[in-house]
Amino acid sequence: MSEATKKLENLQAHTQNILNKANEVIIGKEEEIRLCMISILAKGHVLLEGAPGLGKTSLIKTLAKLLGLKNNRIQFTNDMLPADILGSNIYNKSLAKFEFHPGPIFAHFVLADEINRATPKTQSACLQAMEEHRVNMDGFMHELPLPFFLFATQNPSDNVGTFPLPESQLDRFLMRIEMKTPSREAEKKILKGEDRNLMIEKLNPLISSDELKNLQDSIERIHVSDMILDYLLDLVSQSRTLAEGLSPRASQDFLKAAKANAFIDGRDFVIPEDLQRVGVAVMNHRLGKKNSSDLIGDQDLALQIIESTTVA
Repeated sequence: MSEATKKLENLQAHTQNILNKANEVIIGKEEEIRLCMISILAKGHVLLEGAPGLGKTSLIKTLAKLLGLKNNRIQFTNDMLPADILGSNIYNKSLAKFEFHPGPIFAHFVLADEINRATPKTQSACLQAMEEHRVNMDGFMHELPLPFFLFATQNPSDNVGTFPLPESQLDRFLMRIEMKTPSREAEKKILKGEDRNLMIEKLNPLISSDELKNLQDSIERIHVSDMILDYLLDLVSQSRTLAEGLSPRASQDFLKAAKANAFIDGRDFVIPEDLQRVGVAVMNHRLGKKNSSDLIGDQDLALQIIESTTVA
């Protein structure tokens, strides 16, 4: 066995340890946890959607603790302003100058809780941070700490007091993951087990920030054949036929997520099943209705695209 193979297997074992520990805390959410980990490996942001009380916040806090990253939580409300997220310049009398006081977005792992309860103006404060990992305030550029992940939770759009996320922001989320009601067996384990918040507090980091960077760098080295690229482009083309379709940014995210899935499965190359497994989560929030400005989070349409596209 070569040294490179040993190193790859060691990194894959680290990832599996994180998944296993997260599944001990968050019961019955194996696929959701896996998709979140794929997004982290692919350096992407995640939108978690579901009714209150389904474990969205607990899942995010668990991953942040296991990865050993500084995390901040922003509770979005309808009276919040962009400065409450980004920070502001405050005049220092003793120095006779303005000083920048960073907001809660300056962290490695940011939980944007109930992001769609804020107005579109406040939601848009996250756009530059998500795309460029920095923010511009009063003509000065402020770099965010790396790695930087924004994990947002969203309540269903028919809930009272919610505002739809703009298309430009939705496209910056690598995945939209729907949190569903746990099975009866899983809920029974939750009821019999320890309080989730106490379990999360007791968690210790399983990897360092350098090890996380090594994991992310390993994703870049996953091999992708021309056949896989053609299949991906066929999926993208089909999405543009059946709906408004995926942007070039989305197709890049699609490929990164497929590479991360291959890595978790212990391979150093991508197969069609990798694209199929991550496809719904990558596509469903980016599919707009033809001839309409309304966006839909349509899992059925995403599945239709995958099922109607064959591998050459």
